[in-house]
Amino acid sequence: MKRVKLRISGVVQGVFYRKSAKLEADRLGVFGYVKNLPNGDVEAEVLGEPDRVDKFIQWCWKGSSRAKVENVMVTELPVDKGEKFQKFEIRY
Repeated sequence: MKRVKLRISGVVQGVFYRKSAKLEADRLGVFGYVKNLPNGDVEAEVLGEPDRVDKFIQWCWKGSSRAKVENVMVTELPVDKGEKFQKFEIRY
């Protein structure tokens, strides 16, 4: 298993980025969350099989059709620490 925290910057709020991220996470079978940050970035934490997490990270560089992603900062986290995810959710 692999666990990462992502910080996505660019035009990523108000463009269905979170909804699209949930659809992609569900398609890939990874768990975690995605949420907007006050500064206009989006944060996600993702847990799953390493190849699926890597595919999700690749997707984050593209995002939703209206997004203009400038950067995706990836921080690897210990798999056995932190929240125990049962699904992938949009947080508000």
